[in-house]
Amino acid sequence: MIVSSPAGDSTHTTAPATATLEPRAFLPDLCSLQSVLFLVLGTGLLAVAIVLVSSPLNEFSWELLGQLAMLLLWISLSSAGLLCQSRIWLGRLPSWVAGGLSYLLILLLASFFTIAGQWLVWPAFDWLVVLKVLLLTAIIAGVVLRYMYLQQQLSYQQQASNRAQINALQARIRPHFLFNSLNAVVSLIGFDPIKAERVVLDLCDLFRASIAEPTLVSLASELKLARQYIAIEDLRLDNRLRVEWLIDGEVESCRIPSMILQPLLENAVYHGIEPLPAGGTVKVDISVKGGVCDLRIINPRPESAAVRRGNGMAEGNIRARLQAHFGEQVVFTSLAQGDEYCVHLRYNWHHSRLEAATKNVK
Repeated sequence: MIVSSPAGDSTHTTAPATATLEPRAFLPDLCSLQSVLFLVLGTGLLAVAIVLVSSPLNEFSWELLGQLAMLLLWISLSSAGLLCQSRIWLGRLPSWVAGGLSYLLILLLASFFTIAGQWLVWPAFDWLVVLKVLLLTAIIAGVVLRYMYLQQQLSYQQQASNRAQINALQARIRPHFLFNSLNAVVSLIGFDPIKAERVVLDLCDLFRASIAEPTLVSLASELKLARQYIAIEDLRLDNRLRVEWLIDGEVESCRIPSMILQPLLENAVYHGIEPLPAGGTVKVDISVKGGVCDLRIINPRPESAAVRRGNGMAEGNIRARLQAHFGEQVVFTSLAQGDEYCVHLRYNWHHSRLEAATKNVK
C-alpha cells in the first residue's frame, strides 16, 4: 500500500490503558516443554544412578531400573503439573508458606505413588521402601525447589533491570522532543491561533505517548502518532514538508517500542527539510513479513554548507532501546548516499526479550 501526503493526519488517539499488575508466580512455568524435558531426562538419570549405586555393575537390574524410573516419573511429573497450576496462587502467599506447601505436596505424592506402586507391582508391602523413597524425595525436592525459587526471583530481577534500562533510555528522548514541539507551538501562536490550537491537541496525544510506560505497541498506533507529529511540523514549516508513506504488511499485529518513529522523523525534518528553502520529501518505507519489520526513512541531504551537525543522541538512543527489547539481532544503520540520507531498521518482533521474560514469570 502506498500513501503520499503533505503531512500526517491530525486525528487524536485515546489514552493508553494502564496495565494492571498481575500476581507474581512463586515458581517458573513447569508446564513448558523445556521444563518437562528437563524433568524426564533428570528423572531417568537419577534412576540409573540409584540402580548403579545399589548393586554391582555386573548385576545391573533392568527390571529395577524400569520400576524405579516409572515411580520417579510419576512423582516428578505429577508434582510439576500440580505446582504449575497453583504457582500463581502460591505467589500470593509468604514465600516460606508457599515453599512449605510445595514441599509437603511433593512428599504426599511420593508417598501415594510409592504405596500404590508396591500394591500393584511388588508381592509384599515394605514400609522401609516407602521410607527410603520419602527420604530421597525430601532431599531432592528441597534442593530443586530452592533452585527453582531462586531462578524465578532472578527472572524478576532481570525483567525489572531491563524495564529500568528502557525507562532510562526513553526518558532521555522526552526533553528533546518536548523542546522542539513547544517551539512549533510558539511559532504559530502569534499569526494563526487556530492552527496553534490544533497543534496543541496533537501534542496532547504525543505527550501522552511519550510519558506512557515504555513498552511494545502496535506499529499501526506508532504510525498514527508519527502522522500527528508530521502534521505539526508541516504547519510549522508552512507546507514545505512532504511525506511519502509506503506501507506493506500487517502493521496491526507488528510490535515496536513506543516513540521510535517520532525521533527518526524529527531527525529527517531537522537535518533534511529545514535547511532547504523549497523543502523536500521524506520517504517512510515499511514492510512487515513473517514477523520481520523492515523500516527505512529517507530524507534529502542538503549540500555540505547547509548540513546541520548532530550529536547522534537520537539514533544511539533508539539503537540501545531496540537492542534492549530484541537483543543483538537488531539491524540499525544510517548511511548518506549522494543527496539522500537513509536510516534502516530491521528486527524480528517475535523475539522480544522483555515479553519473553514476562511470559516466563507469569
